Amino acid sequence: MTAPRLLPCGDRALLAEFDSLAAAVATHRRWVTTAPAGVLELVPAARTVLVRIDPAVIGLGHAEHWLRSSVTGGAPGGGEPFEPLPGRVADAPAVELPVVYDGDDLETVAAAWGCPASEVADRHAEIEWTCAFIGFSPGFPYLVPSAMLRDGDAPPPLPPLPRRSTSRARVPAGAVALAAEYCGIYPRPSPGGWQLIGRTEAVLWDGAREQPALIVPGARVRFVPARARPADAAPPAPRAPFAVQETGAPTGESSRDTPASGSRGHELLNRERGRAARVVEPGPLTLVHDLGRPGRAALGVGGAGPFDRAAHRLANRLVGNDEPAAALEVLLGGLALALPAGTWFAVTGATGPVTLDGTRIEPRTAARSERDGALLRLGAFEHGVRATLALRGGIDAAIELGSRSRDTLSGIGPAPLAAGSILPLGSAVAGPVPSVDLVPVDPPLDGPVALDVRPGPRRDWFDDGSWRALLDAQWTVSARSDRTGVRLDGPPLARAAAATGRELPSEGMLPGGIQVSPDGAPTVLGPDAPVTGGYPVIAVVVDASLDLLAQLRPGQAVRLRLATGRP
Repeated sequence: MTAPRLLPCGDRALLAEFDSLAAAVATHRRWVTTAPAGVLELVPAARTVLVRIDPAVIGLGHAEHWLRSSVTGGAPGGGEPFEPLPGRVADAPAVELPVVYDGDDLETVAAAWGCPASEVADRHAEIEWTCAFIGFSPGFPYLVPSAMLRDGDAPPPLPPLPRRSTSRARVPAGAVALAAEYCGIYPRPSPGGWQLIGRTEAVLWDGAREQPALIVPGARVRFVPARARPADAAPPAPRAPFAVQETGAPTGESSRDTPASGSRGHELLNRERGRAARVVEPGPLTLVHDLGRPGRAALGVGGAGPFDRAAHRLANRLVGNDEPAAALEVLLGGLALALPAGTWFAVTGATGPVTLDGTRIEPRTAARSERDGALLRLGAFEHGVRATLALRGGIDAAIELGSRSRDTLSGIGPAPLAAGSILPLGSAVAGPVPSVDLVPVDPPLDGPVALDVRPGPRRDWFDDGSWRALLDAQWTVSARSDRTGVRLDGPPLARAAAATGRELPSEGMLPGGIQVSPDGAPTVLGPDAPVTGGYPVIAVVVDASLDLLAQLRPGQAVRLRLATGRP
């Protein structure tokens, strides 16, 4: 087997590129079973595996040696070289999906396949498909004809299709779509650029199931043409998303791994003891976050977690919490909470007026409410855009897939706060509230911000002029920025001649990756970005600069500079 090409991906990842999908799938399976300590995540994709590491445990050089030697069989305990093909695909579990073939792009697909639109359903349904990997969003399966996994050199049985030139702002849940040699099914409404051929009512992702994803990697899939449901037939009752309600009890979709501390009985007990805060005004967007849910990219689930990780950890330390305790991420200010008596709190990150019953509270200090219903108010932020509010004991929201964090892209985790929501307080306490007179942390910058970057895996897709422009230009933060990514306005980054017009097969992404869309605009991926993507990554913001992204305001100037020293 040809050794993979290892591409740089910032200071905490490598991208292994293979000659075929079959090689990537099989090698990923082997690496999962042999990964040394410090390998945080292995993200399979079309012809690549993204290898994310903890540099404090394993260096990139050590990781590269392991990757190469495990493919050739030279790793300690690694055994003999192996063929990069998965086991018998026919032995994998099978899923049968009824599909109504009435997609908006049927005519486009029919023209590409050289057949009438009426034959698209038959040609698509006669193929047996296998889930090669999950990406883009939780439960989104990348299906390929099974024959292509049995034989890495087998041509696709259907002509590959390009993505749409313009992505749709909203693709409905259950849409069956095609791009390149892949078939995918959208688990929830989301943007998308694939060619739509039909729809299914199957529930692709359900956090209440023991296995949330209906289709897992390796599963075989058969599509069965079906008739549309009569217009007067009642649709299936939708499952309500998890939310912290005024009763304090989670409703609708929740996780099987919710601990007893998140149960209704515990929440009510906390309320009886005065251990719950009430939302008076939620602000534009206030989210619950702990340190996230890394390690689940194989299900299409991103890490999420706080955008400003340092602010989150500091706020928890100031009130004596465990650093991972769930806190609130407040966008732009405007939050007001009624606190129970004796509640310690601290606000870090973005700065602006903070008052308790009208008395001004200094930033980055711990303060205590002295009465039930004491009104804590965060005014409009003057510096930065996101603040962390930690309450002693942490927010005792339900756990979903190992975390209390909200993922704004996938909809996993507690819903954004609403007026009247009850926030039960937990017991994530590490020790007493520390006595601190001064925390030497500056407020977020208002002027130009410098972000250190390292080359990304697709640096060679761009000409030298674009690379110089990336590092020399003064970029401006676009208003089209959120937790999925921070878009930068400036000179368009042109591709190299060899990459012009090419489509990049989906590959693993990580926060800090700078994707460049076809219009030449760079976007720095945030904590809620998809786990895979199809735009080339020219560079990656280093880990030490990531928290700065959280506080960038629209219109603020940004410069990207090449990091010095070894990663």
